[in-house]
Amino acid sequence: MRTFARVLQAVVAGVLIVVSGQAAVAAPTTVASHSQLPVPAPEPEGVQAVGAALADGNTGAVRWSREMNTQAPIGSIAKVMTALVVLNEGGLDRPITVPDGIIAYDNRFGASTADLVPGEVLTARQLLYAMLLPSGCDAAYALAEAYGPGQEGFIAKMNDTARQLGLGNTHFTDPSGLPYPDGYATYSTPADLVTLGLRAMIQPEFRDIVKLQTYHVPAAAGNRDHVWETTNLLVQNYRGAIGIKTGSTDAAGTCLLFEAVRAGQPLIGVVLHSSPDDEDTAAEDAERMLDWGYGPILGALPIS
Repeated sequence: MRTFARVLQAVVAGVLIVVSGQAAVAAPTTVASHSQLPVPAPEPEGVQAVGAALADGNTGAVRWSREMNTQAPIGSIAKVMTALVVLNEGGLDRPITVPDGIIAYDNRFGASTADLVPGEVLTARQLLYAMLLPSGCDAAYALAEAYGPGQEGFIAKMNDTARQLGLGNTHFTDPSGLPYPDGYATYSTPADLVTLGLRAMIQPEFRDIVKLQTYHVPAAAGNRDHVWETTNLLVQNYRGAIGIKTGSTDAAGTCLLFEAVRAGQPLIGVVLHSSPDDEDTAAEDAERMLDWGYGPILGALPIS
């Protein structure tokens, strides 16, 4: 009778008692149901990109991906590697004369430009702004000529750097990402581009550039006035966005390598071929991925 009373008291208290002879063993106390806690969606909804990845900006741990290791053309995201090669070599205050060859180079593919004029002299640092904000293929060409020296020498440095970073599914044939000799010659994967983005964003000079919406270089002797605006709609419209680089060619469609920081947590990601020609779609894909990634952190997801 006393044993039964002890069992009854334990059950009322929420503890299961197993009685065997004179011994009583307490099992773990039952906890509240997890069904009452916020449950994140299994993946971001509405992402149109053919290839994509979202990762922790501190550790590189992947949160979500699609075709993570599938090679695809990347357009002007190639300019991130061009910038990294220049930053690794240094000498950002060196003067560089914009070469005559930029006009034919840009006209060949109808490339995006920073409106550089052959013969004007800009520093390597200024050319990085010209390349990374308005996606100036003319600036990429000028940097490659100076730092290669020459295009072939510079492209070799891009591919050497890719090997050093372990980007086994990445190859470059042009410093700007233009489709030479064909649209698929410069390619990478979501996995490799996240790694490249992480490496570039630890460079203070790179971070300072890609977070900006505009940059102004006043006219000087022999130089024209330049105002360069970012092509990255995410930096313009998404709270916490700090970069990184757009990409677009006929083969690549619209692409975006991006990073944001909210609630102290950086998230880095990429979308490849979000649409054939609409840059808004790439930014919208990135926003959906970031909102999904930050949902649990910010408590924005509904209880399910």
